[in-house]
Amino acid sequence: MNKLLATGLGLALGTSALLAQAAEPFPTKPIRMIVPYPAGGSTDQLARAIQQPMSDILGQPIIVENKPGAGGTLGTDAAAKSPADGYTLVFGNTGPNAVVSLMRKVPYDLVTDLQPISTVVTVPMVLAVPTEGGPADLKAFLAQARAKGNAWNFGSVGVGSASHLTGAYLNELAGTAMEHVPYNGGAPMITAFGGGQLQAAFVTGLDGAAMVRAGKVRYIGVGTPQRTDVLPGLPAIAEQVPGFKSVVWFGVLAPKGLPPEVAAKLHAAIVQAVNKPDVRKLFLDRNVEPHTSTPEELAQLIKAERDQWSPIIKKYKIEM
Repeated sequence: MNKLLATGLGLALGTSALLAQAAEPFPTKPIRMIVPYPAGGSTDQLARAIQQPMSDILGQPIIVENKPGAGGTLGTDAAAKSPADGYTLVFGNTGPNAVVSLMRKVPYDLVTDLQPISTVVTVPMVLAVPTEGGPADLKAFLAQARAKGNAWNFGSVGVGSASHLTGAYLNELAGTAMEHVPYNGGAPMITAFGGGQLQAAFVTGLDGAAMVRAGKVRYIGVGTPQRTDVLPGLPAIAEQVPGFKSVVWFGVLAPKGLPPEVAAKLHAAIVQAVNKPDVRKLFLDRNVEPHTSTPEELAQLIKAERDQWSPIIKKYKIEM
């Protein structure tokens, strides 16, 4: 009898503890958002744009932690291996969360280790040419690129980057044969443009703005399937190269296995943060489009990107 009473008491206490834990609202402590790139870069800027709004909505600080390295996979791996309790997030993008694993082995699995929460922005890739001596428009550019073959080149911010993949994709769809010239980031690429060493490069509106302000380049085409208000007046490359599309995304993921109510609360906070008028203006001023999604839509987007880029990576033997 005493043993039964003790067992019953233990079960009751255990049940009470579980109920108390379940009743505890999320979040009750600061949330860490890992940015897998250096402070001050484009990914960091976008993450910090929603940092304070999310903090205000959730009632707890959002602490941005920069953890750069290995093309964004170091910080992504740290998030993937964290507890699935909602207190560690990663501000991801197309690279480490979709295509890098097509070019080299990564220490995490995109499907079993990470859980999409929502996109935050989409960012079209933009075709840039030198301000001085560059083709007048997209049609002229394609004509010259086809005529020059591999005597023409395109720059990128690094092997395996979105700018590299997009240039290879244009070669494939447009019948051009431009030579790829990789640089270690955007700054040396600006210098190369200024020195007349590059005929073209694909950039994001966020990164390319510095080159435009410096007077080194101008834009002649955008990678969205149709023209976009983010870069008004700029023709879509698809108008001259049917089927062309190159748009990267930035968004939030978490370790796989979040409690559904936690995932829902985080998703709602991201959507509310992105839709704040001042946040939307900040994004649009930086030539990026505020764009949230359901977790399922982000998962489908990741799959679609892998399906798009995998044949290009294999054909052009792109490795990181």
